[in-house]
Amino acid sequence: MKKDFIAVIDYSSKELTKILDLADDMKKHPKKYAKSLQGQTLGMIFTKNSTRTRVSFQTGIFQLGGQGLFFSANDLQLSRGETIYDTAKVLSRYLDGIMIRTFKHSDVTELAQHASIPVINGLTDFNHPCQAMADMMTIREKFKKLKGLKLTYVGDGNNVTLSLMNACIRFGLDFCSISPKSHTLASELIAAGEKDAKSAKVKLTFTDNIAEGMKGSDIIYGDTFTSMGQEAESAKRLQALGPYKVTPEVMAMANKKAVYMHCLPAHRGEEVANEVIDGKQSIIFDQAENRLHAQKAIMYTLMKKRK
Repeated sequence: MKKDFIAVIDYSSKELTKILDLADDMKKHPKKYAKSLQGQTLGMIFTKNSTRTRVSFQTGIFQLGGQGLFFSANDLQLSRGETIYDTAKVLSRYLDGIMIRTFKHSDVTELAQHASIPVINGLTDFNHPCQAMADMMTIREKFKKLKGLKLTYVGDGNNVTLSLMNACIRFGLDFCSISPKSHTLASELIAAGEKDAKSAKVKLTFTDNIAEGMKGSDIIYGDTFTSMGQEAESAKRLQALGPYKVTPEVMAMANKKAVYMHCLPAHRGEEVANEVIDGKQSIIFDQAENRLHAQKAIMYTLMKKRK
């Protein structure tokens, strides 16, 4: 097993399924794992605000018998110019694992490169692998399978879109992204995804046509039109992405038993109508809960001391 959890594509389908199976077992039998990481400490570095990531990781390490240490952007000497290299070397002497939620993806990869302990990517502007694992866990709970389903993402092509695409390829779901051409994933990311999807016999679709993309969809997925750090572009983004709001009429274009997912936080009334996010098809809170279980499985997989 690899030392770090940086991206979904770093792992094989078999390895990722093993993590999901473990997450399911942890959810059903939490006491069984209550001392599995006893005495271990997870350092949690946040340069981005967080609700789900912080609470789920801190609760998760506690439930596994360990301890979480929270560091905001100003708590470490990184804020005063200490290098990531030095930080990685020092923290490796104190901790058993590091989770980092930050802006630059290169900060995570550099930290992992120089740390001798596991590094978990809690989110970057590039991708969001822990969220994608919780999403796959939730979908499998609801549909009793993953392979052969169709997940359709609606909105801004971003870090969540990329991780969802790669997770769908690994788990055998067809993936569709609906967004205006100005807000789709970068062409090189789409090209790489299409190459992997061909090998996995998974269909990828990128379109700006809502009706076309929604057809045959089992899971509809949304995210905010304006992510952290993009607030100055909010009005411009809302103008471009506003027509891609998920309404009851849009949901009706999908399969009858389709569900609605959102990584949260949501800007209600912008990317999704209240009738959808609060409706019977919404599974957003099951999805949010499963961040806890999926991340416990990731921590256990990386940090468990093998005899």
